[in-house]
Amino acid sequence: MKSDSKKKETVKTHEDTKTGMGVRDIKQDIEEHLLYMLGKPASMTTLNDYYQAVAYSIRNRMMERWLTSVTGFFEKGKKAVCYFSAEFLIGPQLGRNLLNLGVYDTVREAVKEFGQDLDEIIEAEQEPGLGNGGLGRLAACYMESLATLDVPAIGFGVRYEHGIFEQRFHDGWQIEVTDNWLRSGNPWEIPRPERVYDVKFGGYTEHFTDENGNYKVKWIPERVVRGMAYDTPIMGYNVESAGMLRLWKAEAPESFDFKDFNTGDYWGAVEEKVAAENITKVLYPNDELLRGKRLRLEQQFFFVSCSLQNLIEMHLLKEKSLDNFYDSFVAQLNDTHPSIAVAEFMRLLVDEHSMEWESAWNITRKTFCYTNHTLLPEALEKWSLPLLSSVLPRHLEIIYEINHRFIDEIRKTHGGKDIRIENVSLIDEEGEKYVRMANLACVGSHAINGVAEIHTKLLKEHTLKDFYTLYPEKFSNKTNGVTPRRWLALCNPRLAKLITSRIGDGWIKNLEELRELENYVDDSDFLEQWRNVKQENKSEQVRYAFKKAGVQFNINSLFDVQVKRIHEYKRQHLMLLHIITLYNRIKKNPGLDMVPRTFVFGGKAAPGYYMAKLIVKLINSVAETIYNDSDVADRLKILFIWNFNVKTGQRVYPMADLSEQISTAGKEASGTGNMKFSMNGALTIGTLDGANVEIREEVGSENFFLFGLTVEEVNALKNAGYNPRDFLDKSKDLQEVMELINSGCFSHGNKELFKPLVDSLLYRDEYMLFADYESYIECQDKVSQAWRDQEQWNRMSILNVARIGKFSSDRSIRDYCRDIWNIEIGDKS
Repeated sequence: MKSDSKKKETVKTHEDTKTGMGVRDIKQDIEEHLLYMLGKPASMTTLNDYYQAVAYSIRNRMMERWLTSVTGFFEKGKKAVCYFSAEFLIGPQLGRNLLNLGVYDTVREAVKEFGQDLDEIIEAEQEPGLGNGGLGRLAACYMESLATLDVPAIGFGVRYEHGIFEQRFHDGWQIEVTDNWLRSGNPWEIPRPERVYDVKFGGYTEHFTDENGNYKVKWIPERVVRGMAYDTPIMGYNVESAGMLRLWKAEAPESFDFKDFNTGDYWGAVEEKVAAENITKVLYPNDELLRGKRLRLEQQFFFVSCSLQNLIEMHLLKEKSLDNFYDSFVAQLNDTHPSIAVAEFMRLLVDEHSMEWESAWNITRKTFCYTNHTLLPEALEKWSLPLLSSVLPRHLEIIYEINHRFIDEIRKTHGGKDIRIENVSLIDEEGEKYVRMANLACVGSHAINGVAEIHTKLLKEHTLKDFYTLYPEKFSNKTNGVTPRRWLALCNPRLAKLITSRIGDGWIKNLEELRELENYVDDSDFLEQWRNVKQENKSEQVRYAFKKAGVQFNINSLFDVQVKRIHEYKRQHLMLLHIITLYNRIKKNPGLDMVPRTFVFGGKAAPGYYMAKLIVKLINSVAETIYNDSDVADRLKILFIWNFNVKTGQRVYPMADLSEQISTAGKEASGTGNMKFSMNGALTIGTLDGANVEIREEVGSENFFLFGLTVEEVNALKNAGYNPRDFLDKSKDLQEVMELINSGCFSHGNKELFKPLVDSLLYRDEYMLFADYESYIECQDKVSQAWRDQEQWNRMSILNVARIGKFSSDRSIRDYCRDIWNIEIGDKS
C-alpha cells in the first residue's frame, strides 16, 4: 500500500509539472525540456534553447484544453467551422499563448530564476512564414476569436516551408531573401504522420458504365502526391477550449527509389520527392511564368483536397452517411484561392462515394460559404483552360457540368432577363478561355459576403451584380475585425494597463466595454497618463530603431504611419507627394515654423511588381535626401521598416499618432490595419474606402481626418475621361513636387530612374493621386493644426479607442455564426 501511494504521488507530481500554473511547476518543466528534449547542459544553453523549452512547457498546458475540445466535437455532435485559407499569418505564438492562458507574469518569474528576460525570449521566436498580408492576418484573428467564443473550428491551409520572402534593402532597392522560418524548428506544431491523404494531378479520365448500369468516371492521374497533417493548437482567451490549425505538407508516396540509386542515377532516386515537396516549398510562388501559375494552382488544390478527404473521414467516424455532412461542418472559403474546393468536393462525393449528382450538389452548396476580399478585377482569380485541363482534368469536366446546369437553370428561371449570362458563366469566353474561380465560389456556396459595408454594396452593384440579381438572399456584409488580445492587450501593455486601471479588464473579451473610457476624456490626470503612454511607446521604438538602423528620431514629432503591402492603389506614393511638399516648403523658407513629423513606412512589394518596387526605391531615396539636408534638421524624418510582419506590427501600432488609410475610394475591400491603429489610439487620415467609412461613423467625423473623392466621384470622373494633367495644371505645389522628382534631386542626378513612375502619374494616374492631391494636402495641414493642441488631440485619441468596439473579431465571428454558419454561441462574458 505504501508503494502504491508513493507511485500515485510521483504521477501527481509529474502531472503538476506538465500542467501546473505555478512558478515552481513551470520552472521545473522548463528544466526538464532543456535537459531531456534539447539535451543541453546549462553552460551551452542559448537564447533559442530557452525559447524552445518555454514554448514546449506552455504547449503542455494547452494540450488538455485542446484534446477536450476535440473530444467534445465528436461526443456532443457540435457543428464545426472549417476555415479554408491560403494564408494564416498567425504571428509569434509564445506571447499570445501566455496572455490567453493567464500565465504571463508567472512565466516571467520562472525564467527570471534562470537569469533570463522573458521579453528577450519572446523576441527570439521566428515569425511563421504562413501568410503575407491582411487576408492571412484576418484568418489568424478569426481562429483566435473562434477559440475564445468556444466555437469548434479547424483552420485548413498549407504548411509552407518558406514564407513569401524576407525583405532587405540594397541601395534603396528591395531585395528578396529566402524566409527559412523553420530553420530552428517549430515547437507549436504537432506532426501527424498517420494523417496522410493522396492527392492526384494530371493524367486523363475514363468514362464507363458499371455493372449496375450507372455512369461512372475514373481519374487516371499522371502523378500522386501525399499530404501530411501538422496541427497547431489555437488557444482562446481565458477559456478551457482551443481550436486547431491543420496545415498540410506535400511529400512523395515513395521518397527514395532504391533501384535508381543502385544504378548510379542519384538525382532520379530523389526526383519524385523533390517534385512533390515543391508544392509546399514557398508561399505564393512568382506566377509571371506558366510554371509559377501551375505551382500555385497545385498548392491550392493540394490543401483543399487533403482537407476535404480529412473532413469526410471525420464525419464518417460519427455518422453512417454523408447525406447530412453539412450538419457536421460548414466550410468558409477565405477569398477565391480555395474555391477549387467546390469542384473537388463534388468529385469526392460523386466519383469516390458514388453519390447522385443532385444529392452531391445539394450537400456541396449547403456546406460552402464564400468571402470575397477584393474589388480589383485582376485579383479575381482565373485559370486558363489548358492549364486547368493539364493539372486537374476531372475537375474541368465537373466545372463544365456545373456551368451547363447552372446556365440552364438561369434560362428557365429568368429567361435571360436582367442577367448577362456571359458575366455569370464559370467560363470566360473572351480571348483565351478561363475558368472564373470567384464565379465557381458564388455558384457553389449558400452564402456570399463582403468584408465592409461599402465593399458589400459595391459587390452587389458592380463586381458581382448579376449574382446578386440571381441570389439576393445569399448576400450579406460581415465587416472585418481584429482580436484585441494581440492588437491591444499584448502589443500595447502600457495602454492596456492604463485602461484596465480605470474600467477593469472585461474589455479584453468584450471590446464594447471600452465605451466607458468616454467618462475620462475631460479628466486631466487621465489625459496626461494617456499622453505619457504614447510617449513611452514612441521612446521605446526610437531606441529600437536606433539600435537597428543607427538613426535617431524626435519622439515629440508627429509619428505619421503607413504600413501595408506596397501597391499603387494603396497610394504610398501619395504620402510621398505630401512629404516632398513639406520638404519644398522648408527649402523655400528654412526658418519655417512647422509641426515636426516622423514618417514611417512598412510593407513588401511583390517580386514581379516593378512599379511597387520603384515606389520602395523612391521612399528610400527621399529619406536619404532629407536625412542629409541640414536645412531640414529634426522637422522631417523617414523610416522604412524592412520586412514588415506581425512582430514589427506589434511595435508600430502602439507608437503611431496618425494612421494613413489613403487608398483610392472603391479599391480597398476593408483593411484591418486601420482598425489596429485606432484601437491603439492613432487618429486616421483617410478616404471613404473600405472599413474607413464605418470607423469614421463609430469614432465620430470630428475625430477622423477625411479627404478625397468618393466612389461615386471617382467613377464619374473616370467616365468623363479623367486627365491627370488637368489637376496638375491647377496646382503649383504639385508641379513643383513632380519637377523635383523629375530633376534627379532624389536620384543623384539620374533623371531616368523614376521616369516610369512619373510618366504613369502624368499620363494615366490610374489611382487618381493628382485628383486627390490638393484635398490631401489641405487635410494634412488640418492634422498639423490639430496636433498643436495636444490636450484636444489626446481627447480625440481616447475617443478613437473608446468607440472601436465594433471592430473586434469576436463581433465578426458572432455575425458569421448567427447569419451564415447557423451556430449558437454563449453570451459575451
